[in-house]
Amino acid sequence: MTLKVLIVDDETLARSRLRTLLGECTDPRVDVLGEAGNAVQAMEQIQRGHIDLVLLDIHMPGVDGMALASTLRQMTAPPTVVFVTAYAEHAVQAFELEAADYLTKPVRRERLQQALQKVEKLRAPKDGTDSAMPECLIIQERGRSERVALQDVVYLKAELKYITVRTREKEHIYDGALSDLESRYSHMFVRIHRNALVSRRAVRAVEKHNDPTEGEGWTVRLDGVEERLAVSRRQLAAVRESLMG
Repeated sequence: MTLKVLIVDDETLARSRLRTLLGECTDPRVDVLGEAGNAVQAMEQIQRGHIDLVLLDIHMPGVDGMALASTLRQMTAPPTVVFVTAYAEHAVQAFELEAADYLTKPVRRERLQQALQKVEKLRAPKDGTDSAMPECLIIQERGRSERVALQDVVYLKAELKYITVRTREKEHIYDGALSDLESRYSHMFVRIHRNALVSRRAVRAVEKHNDPTEGEGWTVRLDGVEERLAVSRRQLAAVRESLMG
């Protein structure tokens, strides 16, 4: 794979240094298709297509890098984002925006190489799977069968003897065992409670809350749904690890 890269930074010297470092990286191979000094210029180039990776600064005039990354997430087939910044304190927010990595300036070639390899793995088709046919659950509802892609599922929650399969658009009822789904799809879902699994990619935040009856506890905020799901203390560390990628 050759990664097609766009460098976005308002400082000319910073863009030049990144271009030089990218030229020294050979695994994977890199093709720098362009540079941009602000978010508007970046979007113009990204909308032309063919960009795999955006190396993105955060503090820029006008629209900052965080806002640009948030906009890119709305695209049907967005490029992967790796933040490159002088400020370490934005790392958590960066991973909430599904950035593949977060590099602090001055960037070392070895660290940049690691980020490129991570991006290559994220964008490559998974071994043994058809990239055109994602992993699915077959839902039997109202006398018909429906295929629900697991990448669209926000959470799986055990309800009596059935499982609620929640996507951003609707709920489905699935006849199966939560433990079986956890063992088969642990790469996609993390257990947050004895009765629930959530999509690793949908985790946005882990938040403390105080219930008048049960007292202090934790909930998880998920992308695409309003409701908060309870996180057991036993699973809290695993959920936090999922949040950090």
